[in-house]
Amino acid sequence: MSDSKLVMTGSDKPAVVGAGTLELNSRREFMKQAGALLGAAGIMSMVPMSTRAAAYAGGSDAPEIKEINVGFIPLTDCASVVLASVMKFDEKYGIKINLSKEASWAAVRDKLVNGELHAAHVLYGLVYGVQLGIGGQKKDMSILMTLNNNGQAITLSNQLKDKGATTGATLKKLVDSEKRDYTFAQTFPTGTHAMWLYYWLASYDINPLTDVKTITVPPPQMVANMRVGNMDGFCVGEPWNNRAIYDKIGFTAATTQDIWKDHPEKVLGCTAEFAQKYPNTARALIMAVLEASKYIDDMANRRKVAEIIADKSYVNCPVDVIDQRLEGKYEDGLGKKWNDPNYMKFCNDGAVNFPYLSDGMWFLTQHKRWDLLKEDPDYLAVAKQINQIDLYKQAASQVKVAVPKNVMRTSKLIDGTVWDGKDPKKYAASFKVRA
Repeated sequence: MSDSKLVMTGSDKPAVVGAGTLELNSRREFMKQAGALLGAAGIMSMVPMSTRAAAYAGGSDAPEIKEINVGFIPLTDCASVVLASVMKFDEKYGIKINLSKEASWAAVRDKLVNGELHAAHVLYGLVYGVQLGIGGQKKDMSILMTLNNNGQAITLSNQLKDKGATTGATLKKLVDSEKRDYTFAQTFPTGTHAMWLYYWLASYDINPLTDVKTITVPPPQMVANMRVGNMDGFCVGEPWNNRAIYDKIGFTAATTQDIWKDHPEKVLGCTAEFAQKYPNTARALIMAVLEASKYIDDMANRRKVAEIIADKSYVNCPVDVIDQRLEGKYEDGLGKKWNDPNYMKFCNDGAVNFPYLSDGMWFLTQHKRWDLLKEDPDYLAVAKQINQIDLYKQAASQVKVAVPKNVMRTSKLIDGTVWDGKDPKKYAASFKVRA
């Protein structure tokens, strides 16, 4: 959608104001006359960014464009962008979200890069891959906020279960003892699911690049591909892991929160150009999605959320299949049931949504580990360029969502390693199993 088709509330170039049409006795008189011609939004487009941010805090800086095309993939964690539109949180902040259901992450990437989408529910690692030119066309990108923590899983086929491979350790024994091609699917080469799958396999001394074969499959197609025997396992977001159990073709060997408790997952991504050209619109979008995130994190609302996103326009999956894992009520397909305290989280008073620099840097360390990056990048500089912390803080303050004091956080992963962002180059080189 080109800019010329968008409804504008302001102008980047105040062409209607010319030296020959206004007699300017003072700066104050200029602003008074310009205001009559342009309105507040037009004036603000001429004001420096720092001043505009301060003005926004006073409620005077309206969104530059009203309608925003936002893409999503049919996954449970698209809920916050969907509800921001369906429940009209967007209207509260002077924007209209036009939702666009996409078929694959490659389609999301391409439409973000070419401008068909202004923003999207997107894989964390995809954004970083595009920024560095390792996930398709190179383009400067921005992350406005994190959408969710947790809520993905690794599903193995019932054929592996029949061979006794139900855990990482028993899978390792099978791979070593019964030589054949084992195929595992992820959803995008630089994305989150690829990194969770690789990390999980490697933690059991299975090299994902040499010991098994990995392929890329769009999330909604995972179950169908496993049903016809195209793969032994996959890593994907919900509800497709639970759907494999529902269809009796697979079981959950691990959840991604087993790999990294409260890990970053999907983000609200856009191009750097969009964030720079329309900062007020981007801020309004963050606020709308934060409102939706708070709504979803009230557990009393989760069944209703499942009912909304189950519609064929969104996830197109039975409500119960979505709701069980949305509420943390897990069944693993092996006869075990439990209530998982580390279920999918969408806000957690902002702890989920803050775009921690260390989160983005972690994905870069894994890209380097698996030779997607040939050289170590300037990890911190890349994260600072992509993660729009100032915009996020401004939005969070408006909707009364807490902001953590530190832009880094410390986490312990399944193999016992601790990630804190302090020495990413050393961390990336520290793994025994690597490319």
